[in-house]
Amino acid sequence: MNVFPFKSIAIIGAGSWGTALALLLQDNGANVAVWGHDSEAISQVQSLRENRVYLPGVKLPAAIRFTSDIDSTHTADLVVLVTPSRAMREIASRLGTVGLQKDAVLLSCTKGVERGSGLRMSEILSETLPGHPIAVLSGPSHAEEVARSAPTAVVIGSSEVSVAKDLQSLFFSKNFRAYTSTDVTGIELGGALKNIFAIAAGVSDGLGLGDNAKAALVTRSLAELVRLGCGLGGQRDTFQGLSGIGDLMVTCFSKHSRNRAVGERLARGESLGAISASMRMVAEGVPTTYSAFECARRLKIETPIIDQIKLLLDGTLSPKDALSALLARDPRSE
Repeated sequence: MNVFPFKSIAIIGAGSWGTALALLLQDNGANVAVWGHDSEAISQVQSLRENRVYLPGVKLPAAIRFTSDIDSTHTADLVVLVTPSRAMREIASRLGTVGLQKDAVLLSCTKGVERGSGLRMSEILSETLPGHPIAVLSGPSHAEEVARSAPTAVVIGSSEVSVAKDLQSLFFSKNFRAYTSTDVTGIELGGALKNIFAIAAGVSDGLGLGDNAKAALVTRSLAELVRLGCGLGGQRDTFQGLSGIGDLMVTCFSKHSRNRAVGERLARGESLGAISASMRMVAEGVPTTYSAFECARRLKIETPIIDQIKLLLDGTLSPKDALSALLARDPRSE
């Protein structure tokens, strides 16, 4: 596969998703290096050729380099950011000191909204690393399945059509189909907001409410996602696509979904603190709940599911009471 014009790719984030993307891109013929902040863990991955913490059982080709030296990313002409949303600003600031190539493309694969500012990840990058072409990637794409080449489809968004097309050709493979779009806002919001609704779906699973209740909950979640997403500037059609309903479905139903698992564990009586302490990877739906709640209040947009999940995470409502409050809402037209 022709990966021109990206001759050197730096993936920032050595978790499951960053590792899976490195495998995909290396298999496509790209020159890939993966950066992680934990030097001891990175050394282990480099020597064992396996990310036993985040992607156990998957062998990593020797051609993929792992490093804890962020300065070594300065030669990359494509920087793929796969960090937790709460770390995006800090990591982007650090990248600003390494002397990136002035025309290096920045691709965000992080799904979240910054709390307080309400900024999307691409907006943080634009603010922190001005002048670089920026793109985003989202869609129903669990790392565990991408790593074993299971068929997957995503959407890549950029305001610069040529950038999106270059990235499409880079990522496209037999089992990984990439579509393009100019609706960066909608793509990011679909990928971020769906994590909140996955927590609600997990609560439904944990309470054993059944398929009917979960189907109704996911359907109303989509309506809420579209309502808030459009209010924040996304295009309605985008939310009917891969980064909207597609990502919502896989996150609400998959065994790989961390956010769904958080909801299920909450419903079974575990505390949020205990759940978070036991997880090596971030469940982005937790911080995004608060960011989305703040955005909805600012825009005066009705978000009953997000509101109830926030109360649940606050410890104000029990899982049973949170879903009961949704089911008890006054009858209305769909």
